[in-house]
Amino acid sequence: MRAVVLLSGGLDSYTAAAIAKEQRFQLCALTIDYGQRHAREVAAARAIARALGVERHVELAIDLRAFGGSSLTSMDPVPHGRDIDASGIPSTYVPARNTIFLSLALGWAETLDARDLVIGVNALDYSGYPDCRPEFIAAFERVADLGTRAGVEGSRFRIHTPLIAMSKAEIIRHGTMLGLDYGLTHSCYDPRPDGRPCRTCDSCALRAKGFREAGMPDPLLMG
Repeated sequence: MRAVVLLSGGLDSYTAAAIAKEQRFQLCALTIDYGQRHAREVAAARAIARALGVERHVELAIDLRAFGGSSLTSMDPVPHGRDIDASGIPSTYVPARNTIFLSLALGWAETLDARDLVIGVNALDYSGYPDCRPEFIAAFERVADLGTRAGVEGSRFRIHTPLIAMSKAEIIRHGTMLGLDYGLTHSCYDPRPDGRPCRTCDSCALRAKGFREAGMPDPLLMG
């Protein structure tokens, strides 16, 4: 079976892709360079794709800076030191990002005659983004079936979200069990000029919480 996996370069998408590979899917990886300020994750995605031995890795440039609306695609400052348990949707939310990404992955999947998509969304240890929830994924599956030739002709698409009910610590433990090298990944929203993580943005805080609760050191912070 062939699956299209959205590969961002972060530890969640790495783990989700590795789980799909363990389930014997043949992986085609899609990485979106959307003008994000932390574009270093694209290079991380390349390293991850090599490590996973994907069949094909496509990097697609869709510059969402033309719209703005997020501190990741504009000059607005990325929040630092924010309470990661705070309510509300932070400024790092990119409008409709997963809708856009899944639409692109769906288009590629249909050309490949693939009916499986993989995305590393998580509804527990995350920043409150609405497009990471099970309700959104279920709705998009319905859209995929209604809005494609394959769906109209009777095929059914499935969006695999193996991490959606896991904590960040559980994700890290599972990936470690699979032998993943999280030193290949990049999570920071606002990296330093040398590329090292800032340690204070939401993504860094969630990553640190995960490694702490998993009882493991983060390989990016070692040495």
